[in-house]
Amino acid sequence: MTVMLIFLAGIAAVVIWWMTRQRLTSRPWLEVGHLEKPAIGERPPMEPAKIGLGVFLAVVGSLFSLFISAYLMRVGESEWWSTPLPRQLWLNTAVLILSSVALEWAGSEAQHGRANTMRIALFVAFALAVLFLVGQILAWRELTADGYGLAGNPASSFFYVITGMHGLHILGGLLALGRTMIKARGGEVTSGMRLGVELCTTYWHFMLVVWLILLALFAGWARDFIEICGQLLS
Repeated sequence: MTVMLIFLAGIAAVVIWWMTRQRLTSRPWLEVGHLEKPAIGERPPMEPAKIGLGVFLAVVGSLFSLFISAYLMRVGESEWWSTPLPRQLWLNTAVLILSSVALEWAGSEAQHGRANTMRIALFVAFALAVLFLVGQILAWRELTADGYGLAGNPASSFFYVITGMHGLHILGGLLALGRTMIKARGGEVTSGMRLGVELCTTYWHFMLVVWLILLALFAGWARDFIEICGQLLS
């Protein structure tokens, strides 16, 4: 329960910080100046799509917090056998980080109206994300070859389920990213393209943070950290 509360608090802090950046909490009646209608093609301070993404990420964070809590509750039971961390996961982590960096690059290029380099950055991010998913499958095959199947023991079962759930969310992000790439095939950078790239970037950064937390969980670092915090608080 403590783990879930800590994770949810972290997710809530990230969502509130992100929405604050989008001026969701701004009070226009206190702002000095004349009210003006947005220029043609100009978007309001906070897009409904951004609010929807913030709510969705909060739900996704809650889902993974439940998985993490269930994982930590089972650790140490008699039928629990530690599952070795596939070496492929380290390469996969580096690939996902590079994919997130590429999307950040795409967002910067979109803000400056550089359409060609934006499209290149989006393609790089997409290709690296696909490579990440392929690497996850290779990690699964490595574990299976070593005798750690899906139904072998609770530890390996949790590994497959949690990494599979994360992979599904990456796949969903790929669909959204692919749609953004199709819209950006030609022409100048529009406000709609900027919004699409921004949403994909935010989603990608979030899933990267989730993956780093999961990696720490599987490596045992998260459990050690929680035990240390428990000793300090007791």
